[in-house]
Amino acid sequence: MKSKTETKFNKLKEDLSSGKSLAIAYSGGVDSSLLSAVAVEILGDNVLGIFLNSPLIPNREYNNAVKTAAEIGLRLKVIDFDPFLVEGLSSNPKNRCYICKSHIAGKIKEFLKDYDITAIADGQNVSDLGEYRPGIKASDEAGILHPFIKAGINKDEIREIARELALSFADKPSSACLASRIPYGDEINPKKLGMVERAEDILFSLGFNNFRVRLHGDIARIEVLPSDFLTLLENKDFIIKELKNTGFKYICLDIGGYRSGSMDEV
Repeated sequence: MKSKTETKFNKLKEDLSSGKSLAIAYSGGVDSSLLSAVAVEILGDNVLGIFLNSPLIPNREYNNAVKTAAEIGLRLKVIDFDPFLVEGLSSNPKNRCYICKSHIAGKIKEFLKDYDITAIADGQNVSDLGEYRPGIKASDEAGILHPFIKAGINKDEIREIARELALSFADKPSSACLASRIPYGDEINPKKLGMVERAEDILFSLGFNNFRVRLHGDIARIEVLPSDFLTLLENKDFIIKELKNTGFKYICLDIGGYRSGSMDEV
């Protein structure tokens, strides 16, 4: 581990050691998983991971989160969350993430009333500060802690630390809720979420990892890494057939390649 990263990592552990218990907004991604692993090492069973399960989360991500929690010894509680009951969310406004994160923070706080835990943390890190992340504002307003940001740790350093600790998820591709595949202003509904999830499951089955399937009406816009263009085109007949079976009429390759947050581009 680089000395600069090690210094930040020690700062993180020092900060976590100052508390007696901690609830973590846990998604099973590399960020919240590393935070959980380190917290469990320090605080043991006084750490509680909380996973909000909903139609916005691909089932494969839920299964992965449960598996990872078992790997790192994290006590895990799963809360079911219906996004279609949250006022203003299904209309998919630009501040969708803010609305959703605010609601989630409230559900976590309500759940923790039965536990002797007052501190809540998430896996937001320094790299998130340079992106459009309205969810951070919601977390801040709810008093949720950001240990990685406090320690000055960015995404690359999170992966570096996870590799040093030989954690299986160190190189897990970043994920995002399924609503991020739908353009702002277009209604979010179960049918659309299901189409996207099934389409992405098909690409996962072919070995793709860093990609997104964006939904534009009846068009599937596939983003993969440029290095994966040839592989995708070699499988185009299968992909077209299977994605049409999910409900899409047209299947397109975005030659701009995979970009996290491409729906935020102007």
